[in-house]
Amino acid sequence: MKKFFSSIKEKFSGSSYDIEGKPETGYVEVDAPRDDGRSKVIVKPFQLENFEDIKPVLDSLREGHTIALVNIRPLKESDMSELKRAINKLKKTCDAIQGEIAGFGEDFIVVCPAFATIAKSSEISNVEE
Repeated sequence: MKKFFSSIKEKFSGSSYDIEGKPETGYVEVDAPRDDGRSKVIVKPFQLENFEDIKPVLDSLREGHTIALVNIRPLKESDMSELKRAINKLKKTCDAIQGEIAGFGEDFIVVCPAFATIAKSSEISNVEE
């Protein structure tokens, strides 16, 4: 009778168990997950020459794997009101993705998603002390 139930159990479960329900000794090979490149962080430079140049920056940030280094000098020299609009758009997107934004020198802005933190100048001086 035990043989009968064991054969039925093997057919339905597809694995080899002994009569007490314990798995047979041995091992199973498991392949490591493959890296498809989507989990890597990308640091990407951008340059703002007009307000429309903000769209690729925002799209990259929304993907979630990009830290954006944005050169604002050309837009700053040409149209300050458009620069303010672009920075406000970056701030809103940054809030939406729970990221951070900070100025880097006078001509660059750094924007990162939630997984990264920007070290502010006060934090840097604390580290140096």
